[in-house]
Amino acid sequence: MVFSGITFLVYFLPVFLLIYHLAPNKFKNAVILLASIYFYSWGGPKFIFVILGTTFLDFLLVNAMQNQKTQKAKRGYLVFSLCLNLGLLFYFKYCNFFIENINALLGTEINWIKVALPIGISFYTFESLTYVVDVYRGVHKPLKNVWHYQTYILLFPKLIAGPIVRYHDIADQITNREKNYTADVKLSGFFIFCLGLAKKTILANTLGMQADSVFKLPADQIDTAAAWIGAIAYTFQIYFDFSGYSDMAIGLGKIMGFRLPENFNNPYISGSITEFWRRWHITLGSWMKNYLYIPLGGNQVSNAKLYRNLIIVFLLSGFWHGASWNFILWGAYHGVFLVLERLFLGDVYKKVGKFVSVPITFIVVLTGWVLFRNEDLGYAGHVIKQMYSFEFFDGKFVMQNDFVFMCILAFLISFFAISSFTKKFQDMLYGEDFSGGMRWGFVITGIGLYYIALSFVSALDFNPFIYFRF
Repeated sequence: MVFSGITFLVYFLPVFLLIYHLAPNKFKNAVILLASIYFYSWGGPKFIFVILGTTFLDFLLVNAMQNQKTQKAKRGYLVFSLCLNLGLLFYFKYCNFFIENINALLGTEINWIKVALPIGISFYTFESLTYVVDVYRGVHKPLKNVWHYQTYILLFPKLIAGPIVRYHDIADQITNREKNYTADVKLSGFFIFCLGLAKKTILANTLGMQADSVFKLPADQIDTAAAWIGAIAYTFQIYFDFSGYSDMAIGLGKIMGFRLPENFNNPYISGSITEFWRRWHITLGSWMKNYLYIPLGGNQVSNAKLYRNLIIVFLLSGFWHGASWNFILWGAYHGVFLVLERLFLGDVYKKVGKFVSVPITFIVVLTGWVLFRNEDLGYAGHVIKQMYSFEFFDGKFVMQNDFVFMCILAFLISFFAISSFTKKFQDMLYGEDFSGGMRWGFVITGIGLYYIALSFVSALDFNPFIYFRF
């Protein structure tokens, strides 16, 4: 079940919200947990037992770790929990990749049953790791109730597509969130959910159809025009798809009384790749910083080790996105630009200013998305080559009728917050400070976006879930 599907929008969500708001406070977590189990079981009934089992075992391990008197004993439980969670992630997500590459490299024929990938496994694995590590570090005490812990992991708004919520950011909200049960918080949540739904169904899906129509063509039929159209369409598709899902998750969280962390902050107005990664998938960047980059030494090391740390972090960030070489190379691509910005490129950007650095950064990011989109490295390389070869011929791709309009709209929204004035307006849309007639304006606009989005979902057969492999 996905947020942009008819089943969720028409049946699951209204029924859940009705039951949730009628339930007494002491039963709300139970309603969330049961709904989350049902939500995940809809698409992966077998894998729900994997999540329930590992979360139960994690809960026992962390509580046992907390009761140990020596640091050595605590470390043993920490290592066991890390091995459990990372081992399951490796088994489900990466075994096929390594077996295939070993066979290709050594010419062997190791037989391996294709392992199905549980949806969202990378998201909830990272959250499980934050729980055990934060408790081990003493950042927060462990939850005393196993059902509360499973509610944290399985909370359906962020279960399959994030944001990645660190344990200590939400621990207190699991047990007490009454202060967030206000009309303005709920209205803000409803409006943000509708904005995210519109991003996904109106913009991302429409642009995604154009991207697919280009990238399904044979390589010899792609000229410079087709390559750029495909790259631009996918650049906006992935942004509005992912940020739309994040908005829906954050909005649903507010309606339920949770404050989930922001995941996107106008990434395409970035003036460098360093800034881009402060604005794109913020919760993944925060996770990598706190649980990988800083433990490696962060920037408190020599320049050589700093560059090594950046490359390691972004190689693993790419690999986190999928078990394929194109994701690894995409991560390395971004890592290289981060190193170059540390060496000299950052100073160049400062001298030339935002009017030059923002378009350059956008083109760098856009080019990288071609690699991210296509698992066939030869095909991806050909498309990138065609983008900059300026070779035009009678291509076979078909431009969608509404592509130009949707592309212009996507561009305007993506770069809307580039000025301080428009940024203030955007902050107002995502804020909770409503006055008088504004409340009705937000309610009516939200309902309008909801029904327009629903009409797009009903009319189009194209409604992909890009993050199934995560």
